[in-house]
Amino acid sequence: MRLRILVTDEVDPEGVALLTADSRLDVDVEPTLPPDVLRERIADYDAIVGRSATRVTAGLLESAPRLKVVGRAGVGVDNIAMDVATARGIAVINAPAGNTVAVAELVIGSLISLLRQLHSANASMHNGGWTRSSLLGGELAGRTLGIIGLGRIGSEVAVRAAAFGMPLVGYDPYVPDERFRGLKVRRCETLNELLELSQVVTVHTPITAETRNMIGSEQLARLAPGAIVCNLARGGIVNEDALLDSLSNGSLLGAVLDVYSTEPLAADHPLRRADNVLLTPHIGANTAEAQRNVAVDVCAAVRDALVYGELSRSINVADLSGVDWGEARSALLVARRSAALACEILAGRDVRTLQRLTVRVGPDLSGAASLLLAGAAAGMLERVVGREGVNLINSRALAEQRGTAVSVSVSDQLGHGRAVEVLASGENDEMLVAGVAPADGAPRLTRIGRFHVDVPPRGTLLVLTNRDVPGVIGRVGTVLGNAEVNIAEYHQARLDQGGEALAAVAVDTAISPELRASLLELPEVRTVTVVEFGP
Repeated sequence: MRLRILVTDEVDPEGVALLTADSRLDVDVEPTLPPDVLRERIADYDAIVGRSATRVTAGLLESAPRLKVVGRAGVGVDNIAMDVATARGIAVINAPAGNTVAVAELVIGSLISLLRQLHSANASMHNGGWTRSSLLGGELAGRTLGIIGLGRIGSEVAVRAAAFGMPLVGYDPYVPDERFRGLKVRRCETLNELLELSQVVTVHTPITAETRNMIGSEQLARLAPGAIVCNLARGGIVNEDALLDSLSNGSLLGAVLDVYSTEPLAADHPLRRADNVLLTPHIGANTAEAQRNVAVDVCAAVRDALVYGELSRSINVADLSGVDWGEARSALLVARRSAALACEILAGRDVRTLQRLTVRVGPDLSGAASLLLAGAAAGMLERVVGREGVNLINSRALAEQRGTAVSVSVSDQLGHGRAVEVLASGENDEMLVAGVAPADGAPRLTRIGRFHVDVPPRGTLLVLTNRDVPGVIGRVGTVLGNAEVNIAEYHQARLDQGGEALAAVAVDTAISPELRASLLELPEVRTVTVVEFGP
């Protein structure tokens, strides 16, 4: 069945063309639809791509049983019910880089306009005036710029501000020292330190519980008289009431705002009457180049997510932190199937309640650790909710809802830089399964419980425990052969001669319950676990 995509909110045609060019996709392009109409139609689509005008609410998502991907041609996802999308396993994809230059240029342009009173000069000229003497301005050069948030946009602002001769200070606890040094930005350890050093402050952070009202009365009071505050990031980071107070009492020279706590800004809002505030109607990304860039970025990512299962651009799946998705895919296979096997073995021991899922990964996979934890959680849940009901987006949330604690760590004690180890723990038992995902080879399972093995995590895997006595391998092979089941690989491991042994047998066809029962009838065989991994 072909995949259907609804594109709305006037997404740039160059992005839409990427979707329509793919023969596996059916694409409908609509203007912004009323909420009730969209809710009636969304059930027929596998993905929706839009901008900010369409609100992807909880109700809309609940009306979309087929929906797999939501694409936002822009940075912000304030209009998307992220928690509901994540719980339903729907990937949310945005385009964080496409409008970077547009916003950075607007910051610099707006500052120049405010300091040189370009907006007043232009209005005067159009009204027939010549008010040259009243338009004394100021320069950027020599004013210290404090940048809060040194991500993509903050970094581009730094580059441009440096070219104007502005000394730079920055505050971002989530960015390494190397970025500050590379941009020649002095690092501030606290927000207060930045405020006390800055004559111009610009914020470039997302709106979160941590950043909402981050700049209020107390913070504004720390700025030197005559400072300027810029918010072209998200409304609500700068408290608007506190800003108005500081502007009206003369402690600030001015402010530049492109975003507001409530948008559109009310016609009678006091900010509209403040002469020392440059206001723009959320146009940070409104350049032809930016709109084309974000449309192309998000449409390509939505296509890849639908067609190839490529989720590296999804913001509600784990970050890859410098690890290529293709390189992480084999490790993800090991993590998911190791967890599935561990949980299947525990289920055979009547361990029905899993309390913990602990994942360790080698140092070469450190950037993908969160992703591999999501994969292991998905493997754990497969036998409970089915493969169609769990994916990398909702697996951790589903695990926690079921009372299973999940965690991941990086270890250099696993014997391989790209090793993955999964420990599933129940109320009175646990099972460890491990494997490796070599960058230049096929993934392998290397350990099941206390036994070292070497088998591929694909197809159908039989795991048998037995007494280590002569003839077991032959008798198991005979039972499988009589059932016309071909053995792809057979790995026998033991701890001590004559003691307990384990066989990991990869076969080419499914194992019926009757065949499993026949294997259990062999006197030497104690347990038989069957896992259908797939290709």
